[in-house]
Amino acid sequence: MPELPEVETVRRGLAPALEGARLVYVDVRRPDLRWPFPDGMAERLSGATIRALGRRSKYLLAHLDTGETLIVHLGMSGRMVVDDLAGAATRPGAFHRDAGWLPQHDHVVLHTASHRVTFNDARRFGAMDLWPTEDLENHWLMAKLGPEPLGNAFHADHLIAAFRGRTTPVKAALLDQRTVAGLGNIYVCEALHRAGIAPTRRAGRIAARRVADLVPVIREVLGEAIAAGGSSLRDHRQADGTLGYFQHGFRVYDREGHVCPTPDCGGTVRRIVQSGRSTFHCARCQR
Repeated sequence: MPELPEVETVRRGLAPALEGARLVYVDVRRPDLRWPFPDGMAERLSGATIRALGRRSKYLLAHLDTGETLIVHLGMSGRMVVDDLAGAATRPGAFHRDAGWLPQHDHVVLHTASHRVTFNDARRFGAMDLWPTEDLENHWLMAKLGPEPLGNAFHADHLIAAFRGRTTPVKAALLDQRTVAGLGNIYVCEALHRAGIAPTRRAGRIAARRVADLVPVIREVLGEAIAAGGSSLRDHRQADGTLGYFQHGFRVYDREGHVCPTPDCGGTVRRIVQSGRSTFHCARCQR
C-alpha cells in the first residue's frame, strides 16, 4: 500500500492537469470500490472546478468550488493515469503486484477540457467519497488521524506524550495513525534504523531524548523519499513515467542478510515479523 511519499508524488503529478480545471463530466462505471460511492457522485462532480489538490495522511483531497472535497484513497493497487488531448499518458501512481493495466479496471474517469484522468484499481481496495470541505476533519477517515509528520504539529513534545506509558513496540506505535499520520512499514523501518532504536522496544520505555531525536529523523527520511519520487518497491512512477529511486537508498528495508550500513557497526540486517508485517533492522546498532 502506498505510503505518504508515494501519495504526495501522485498529488504532485496530478496537480498540473487538475488544479484549477473544471470537470466537464465524470464517468462512474461501478457503484463501489472498497465501499459504495456517495449518492450521485458523477452528478455532484460534473461541472465542478478543482480549486486545489491536497493530501492528508495517505488520502488525496480535491477541494471543489461546490464546497465539497473529493477524498481518494489508492488502496493497494489503485493508480491514476493522466491522458492529454495529444494522447500522451503518464502514470503518477503504478504498482506491479496486481493484475496489470486492464481497461476493465478503469472505474472512475474525470474529464476536463484538456485532460482525462482515470482511476484504475484491479483489487478494488481503493475508495472515493465526497464530504463538505469545512467539515473535512470530522470525516470518519480523518477524525482520528494524528498530525502530519512534515507539519508543525508533529514535534518532540507531541511524540513524547504519545509514547508515554505505552507498552506496544515502538514500530507499532509509529504505525498507529493516531500517533502520526501517513507513516507506513517501509519508512518506519528506515527511520528507526537511522535513529538507532530497536523496533521491538516498548514505546514507553524509550528515553525522552531519544524519542525527541526521532522527529527530525522521520522528517529527513520522508523528505528524501518525496524528493526522489517515492519508493519504486511496487513500480511507483512519477508524473513523467520514470520510476522513483528512493529504494536505492534503503538502509535496511528488504535488505535481509546485507551488512548494516551504519559506520563501524559490522552487524547484519535481519528480518522479523511484527503483527504480520516484515520488520528489517540491525540488532547490533539498534537498541
